[in-house]
Amino acid sequence: MNFKMKLADRVIDVECLYESTKAFCKDYLTEYGNIDFAVSVAPSDILYEREKSDKERELEGLPPFTPSDAYLETLALYRKIADAFIDYDTILFHGSALSMDSEAYIFTAKSGTGKSTHTRFWREVFGDRVVMINDDKPLIKITGSGATVYGTPWCGKHNLGENISAPLFAIVSLERSKVNRVEKSDSKKSFPKIFSQTYRTKNILGLQKTLALTDKMLNSVQIFELGCNMDPEAAIVAYNGMKGI
Repeated sequence: MNFKMKLADRVIDVECLYESTKAFCKDYLTEYGNIDFAVSVAPSDILYEREKSDKERELEGLPPFTPSDAYLETLALYRKIADAFIDYDTILFHGSALSMDSEAYIFTAKSGTGKSTHTRFWREVFGDRVVMINDDKPLIKITGSGATVYGTPWCGKHNLGENISAPLFAIVSLERSKVNRVEKSDSKKSFPKIFSQTYRTKNILGLQKTLALTDKMLNSVQIFELGCNMDPEAAIVAYNGMKGI
């Protein structure tokens, strides 16, 4: 089946195998605009996702997991979209992204550190000033004047996200700490950690461009290191520290 969707200001023609994939992308479907690029998912792409998942779980010592082919198709689709978006100066990033007062903040860390918990504190403390853009895998478009964060259907197990965008104010590397603290970092120091959370294509030219785009992004936005505990006060400390309040 075929459908069109719009992500990060680009119209994509999608060919897939399962009706559920179209339903998964429902908030991003469109009938308008010229197609920027096309992607298609084949059974071999689904098999690749299954084998990749099995290998990763084995390395982590986790029991086997048997997701449906329909679910794996959504992963294969996003992988193909992410590969194509590199040519449009747009990268897929692993992090929890929110918009506050129309500025985007992305919190990134290893899985299980507490990104989603921390962004929940922002919603609890600041209320309607905060809107979740994407809780797991936003897209970031990088230009000479800065970066913009976009929502996608791939927004994590809690399904937190909106079809919105906002200019990126800061990338925040999060770690657990008994005492809440935030300090400014620099692009050179932060590059390895940030790049590790960026989608890395197998295409060597695409990977080289991803490196360059990540470097460009880190030189155009503010970067912070955040140590936080499991208390809503962490949101206040983080925001005030980043805004110099």
